[in-house]
Amino acid sequence: MAISIEIRTLIFNKIKMCLGNFVPPLVVATNSVDGSYEVIGNHPVPYGYDKKMVPGMFIASIVHRKESVAFHYFPIYMNPGLLEIAPTLNKFLKGKTCYHFKEEAQVNETELNFLLEEGIKAWKKFEYII
Repeated sequence: MAISIEIRTLIFNKIKMCLGNFVPPLVVATNSVDGSYEVIGNHPVPYGYDKKMVPGMFIASIVHRKESVAFHYFPIYMNPGLLEIAPTLNKFLKGKTCYHFKEEAQVNETELNFLLEEGIKAWKKFEYII
């Protein structure tokens, strides 16, 4: 069932505010009016099979969907142990790294901030953030 644009906006802004707490060192790569927001690392890195240089390694994004707000969080791919630190958020995890929120109350800001903090530590370890 589709959720209202008002609810999606509240959820989106709540997650965006948490991400904004980490800019810098994160860099905003996308901030569009159509409802997408993406942050990357602050250091160019080789990526893909051909090791093409990208301006920064993707870390997270938020996107409006018809039935939810999707929050993609890439550090979980490289450190599945991060899942253990956000048990409340994990109820809304679909797939490996994509959370889908349908209500503002589902976004636990304390867990989200801690998850972001730990992901940034991992990105620094891999030198995606300097």
